[in-house]
Amino acid sequence: MKARRNKKQIPSFRKLLKTSKVKLENKLKNKQFKQQSTLKKYRKEQRKLRQAVKDAVSKKPIPLEDPREKQPGKRIEREEEEEEEALPLDMMDEDDLQLMRDLGQRASFLTRDLSSSEPVHVKKRKQERIIEKYEKIPRTLQTAPEKELIHLLPIKDKSGIIPQTREKPVTDNNQDEEDEEEMELEEEIIEDPIRELTLEEHLIERRKKLQEKKMHIAALASAILSDPESNIKKLKELRSMLMEQDPDVAVTVRKLVIVSLMELFKDITPSYKIRPLTEAEKSTKIRKETQKLREFEEGLVSQYKFYLENLEQMIKDWKQRKLKKSNVVSLKAYKGLAEVAVKSLCELLVALSHFNFHNNIIVLIVPLMNDVSKSISEMCCEAVKKLFKQDKLGQASLGVIKVISGFVKGRNYEVRPEMLKTFLCLRIKEVEVKKDTEDINKPKKFMTFKEKRKTLSRMQRKWKKAEEKLERELLEAEASESTEKKLKLHTETLNIVFVTYFRILKKAQRSPLLPAVLEGLAKFAHLINVEFFDDLLVVLHTLIESGDLSYQESLHCVQTAFHILSGQGDVLNIDPMKFYTHLYKTLFKLHAGATNEGVETVLQCLDVMLTKRRKQVSQQRALAFIKRLCTLALHVLPNSSIGILATNRILMHTFPKTDLLLDNESQGSGVFLPELDEPEYCNAQNTALWELHALRRHYHPIVQRFAAHLIAGAPSEGSEALKPDLSRRSATELFETYSMAAMTFNPPVQSSSSKRKDEVLQGDAFLNEDLNQLIKRHCSEVATHLPLDFSRYSTTSLRSRWHASPLEPLQR
Repeated sequence: MKARRNKKQIPSFRKLLKTSKVKLENKLKNKQFKQQSTLKKYRKEQRKLRQAVKDAVSKKPIPLEDPREKQPGKRIEREEEEEEEALPLDMMDEDDLQLMRDLGQRASFLTRDLSSSEPVHVKKRKQERIIEKYEKIPRTLQTAPEKELIHLLPIKDKSGIIPQTREKPVTDNNQDEEDEEEMELEEEIIEDPIRELTLEEHLIERRKKLQEKKMHIAALASAILSDPESNIKKLKELRSMLMEQDPDVAVTVRKLVIVSLMELFKDITPSYKIRPLTEAEKSTKIRKETQKLREFEEGLVSQYKFYLENLEQMIKDWKQRKLKKSNVVSLKAYKGLAEVAVKSLCELLVALSHFNFHNNIIVLIVPLMNDVSKSISEMCCEAVKKLFKQDKLGQASLGVIKVISGFVKGRNYEVRPEMLKTFLCLRIKEVEVKKDTEDINKPKKFMTFKEKRKTLSRMQRKWKKAEEKLERELLEAEASESTEKKLKLHTETLNIVFVTYFRILKKAQRSPLLPAVLEGLAKFAHLINVEFFDDLLVVLHTLIESGDLSYQESLHCVQTAFHILSGQGDVLNIDPMKFYTHLYKTLFKLHAGATNEGVETVLQCLDVMLTKRRKQVSQQRALAFIKRLCTLALHVLPNSSIGILATNRILMHTFPKTDLLLDNESQGSGVFLPELDEPEYCNAQNTALWELHALRRHYHPIVQRFAAHLIAGAPSEGSEALKPDLSRRSATELFETYSMAAMTFNPPVQSSSSKRKDEVLQGDAFLNEDLNQLIKRHCSEVATHLPLDFSRYSTTSLRSRWHASPLEPLQR
């Protein structure tokens, strides 16, 4: 019995799922309607009962007669005749009186007609016929209650006194009450007509309503935060405000509730995943504190689930362009609600990656990364990138990668490139290698009892036992995940990433996803299995030779190829000369316009191709690249020029014999061929870096400093040496530091002194001293001595014009 009672008290998930504010209101209305109908039935039955009792008291028994004789006119005449013929009892004889008494005591007296002359003992068949005739008559049910009569004053006529009566009107108490209520409502409606509000009054009223709702939301949220375990039921009350029906404030209130619930869940959610209780755990007796904690966890999980379902429904309504029947939310407002819902889902995706229903959030977010709306797509992509960057273990990242891979395959690779660019934020630096699987983080092996007994004394065994116990406790209490589990997750994640990349390279080479794929391969190429190197390099070279790639895609192909060759690919006997040639040819496609951002990829390629592979690079190739890079530095933006000059400085240190480019004397035979795309055969040793003298006069001070440093031979010490803040940074870091993406001069221009500004603004400084005195004298004379006679003034001015010698040089 106890178990059954507890089951009734605790609602099931199905009932909680169907519960909402609208359904609760409908249930309440149905309950009230049933109560009203039951009350009406009871009143009607009571009224019928009272009427039946009244009829039974007032109604006289009707003899069994032929219904044809029941005409009212004949009946009245017959009664009058009987009254005239009837005699009082004192006028009857004793014999007649005795006969009447005897007849009254007989059983047939009630069923006989006393006016008939038939004998008393007649055959039963005749009586049965009369009864049959009576039974065959159609009976009418008395549906309406019999009306009462009011006796009025009689009227006297020639024929006699005529009695006057009138029907008493029957009043229904329930109907009267309903009519009175309707009349009162009509009077109230007539008395208080709805006054149309002006726009200003409507805005004031809306502001008041909104303030009340805000205070209510704040009160509920503060109560939940102050004591989550005791006030967990208030989450349901707050969540019910997501169904706000007031059209004036519905959209705003729903947005506020969405954000408030999101922040509440982020604050009160525990740092572990809550699992459902087993039947054995439910049946066991527990303490009150444990029961309270269980109720809190169960309520939190259920409300969190319903909240996520509400957010999903809002997004679906916006996607389907669905207009609600209540017209509470307009069609345009659905997008605003959906954006707030998506933003909340993104926050929960990042903040509660350990909690329940995280996979459900991933399934909602991933399709929105490919949404038509750019703002929603960017919001979801940024959330996924943030999750990848902060996920140290890799469990959440693996879940997202699986869903993205399936989504891209399901859409036949027709998705936004930003979806695949999120892979670049994965925190994967090492994976499991087959040959080294046994060596990775071997579990610590403790000594057995036999081994201890052979090698250790009794005291040593005692200390060893305590030490091993302490080590086991430390391993159990260690908060960080094991390296083995982390490597396993990273390996599985990277396998899915490479499967996605290779599918696109194989089936969708003309897809807009190709740049993102090549960029991803360039980043994770050192983690690719050696078995795929040959095939991958052939595919990359084929893509480059096809000519269908842009300069950025070609650079990513080159970068991927050299990342492969610089890692585990060192053991492969592959000549990458064709990739050097392609990069050398692609350099002149860069300029100060849109392709300026490609310089960063070029700098990364040069670092891998020339600096890290210095032993495989010839002097002719290094000279050719240095010369072409100096030429490229003349027609790119300042930050690109700084990065290129920093790369040249590293190359001059790496290859010391390249300083011959600083001398204008030729080394060897031949003429430099700048238009030739083969770095080995362009005779770069027969030219000089004259571009450095042009860059020395560059308007950017850092470019000037680097150019002067290279002209001096890139010294490490002395007056021409670079400062540490420039020399210790890599070329890519300098490119990003002095970027002009903010459309400002970097570094900022120093402001000139105020004294210099005053000198420039003075107009008198441009005039000769004698001319200035003459102007002042003429101005004073006109102002004080000359009257307002224009003819005289014109003749005077003409004479002064011919005779004024200081003005002659100015006129010429």
